[in-house]
Amino acid sequence: MLSLVKPYIAPKEEMMPALEEILYSGYIAMGEAVGNFETKFGNYIDNERVLALNSGTAALHIALCLLNVGNGDEVISTAMTAEPTNTTIALTGAKVVWADVDVKTGLLDPESVRKKITEKTKAIMLVHYAGMVCNMDEFNKISEEFNVPIIEDTAHALGSKYKGKMVGSNSRFTCYSFQAIKHLTTVDGGAISFLNDEDMDEAAKLRWFGLNKKVSRLDNDIKRAGFKYGMNNVNATIGMVQLKHINEVIGRHIENGRYYDSALKNIPGVTLIPYYENTEPSYWLYTLKVENRDDFCRMLKDAGIEASQLHHRSDTHSVFQQSKCDLPALDQFYSEFVHIPCGWWVSDEDRERIVDLIKRGW
Repeated sequence: MLSLVKPYIAPKEEMMPALEEILYSGYIAMGEAVGNFETKFGNYIDNERVLALNSGTAALHIALCLLNVGNGDEVISTAMTAEPTNTTIALTGAKVVWADVDVKTGLLDPESVRKKITEKTKAIMLVHYAGMVCNMDEFNKISEEFNVPIIEDTAHALGSKYKGKMVGSNSRFTCYSFQAIKHLTTVDGGAISFLNDEDMDEAAKLRWFGLNKKVSRLDNDIKRAGFKYGMNNVNATIGMVQLKHINEVIGRHIENGRYYDSALKNIPGVTLIPYYENTEPSYWLYTLKVENRDDFCRMLKDAGIEASQLHHRSDTHSVFQQSKCDLPALDQFYSEFVHIPCGWWVSDEDRERIVDLIKRGW
């Protein structure tokens, strides 16, 4: 079966010596290797203000904590995402306020967000779903107009661009996931990037119990309790090796995605997703809308190709009962969209066969 998602792991002749060295170095907790990974990752996204963490969820939580989000507050978000985006908001005690999506893209709709802003709104959580980038031209205007900060959840979107720059330097907080099946995996892990040093300094303390690692532990005074969210040297070492291949891995996702953008045009029953002005997707998944989706998925499965929605919309979970509202555009989009294999493991022959099968109908 040609899978929808698959972890990329660098060749063992590169990975295993690096792992052996760090495992027997005498220091496997958060240390120099983590700092080296932060520097290399910061170079990749063109933002030196980066902290490496043990998960993308930790990155989201730290961003919310830095904004002092809590009971009585509201965070506007999308139900078109994986669960951690919104369960993390719930952990703070704040209410998730659903905004609708753009029915053409499945991404958060700026006009819907604008209507949901109240005096209780503490943040807007944007998700660059499947590697597609939200309409940042409009969201930047909204953020400035209402003085509401944006948190970008880029778990799916490493390597995507806005105005020619990698995601990670536009909003006050950008959160990354290095979980098993993402563009870049450290087995598990995450990172957060910032626009200012003050946020980064406070986040560095929050990721390590509230301790300031720049001073001796004996001289520390915890002023705000933090978490055990730091990345360790082992995961960071994996990340350093993986980063050597990041351009070729993401480059292949993009090459396959652009191939589909061209080859799947004007096929009956298929609607392609448009991309917003000033944005470039990194195609973690390839998303399209199809008629008779169940038949479409069954046809590809019979040919040994996986296709599905992958994620379950968040607003159906009981934990978000108080947030329930009508989301007509999401209802329509969710009934039609599907993902097909697009990643580094999809060969030229694979993608051509997928297109040929779709052209034959289902």
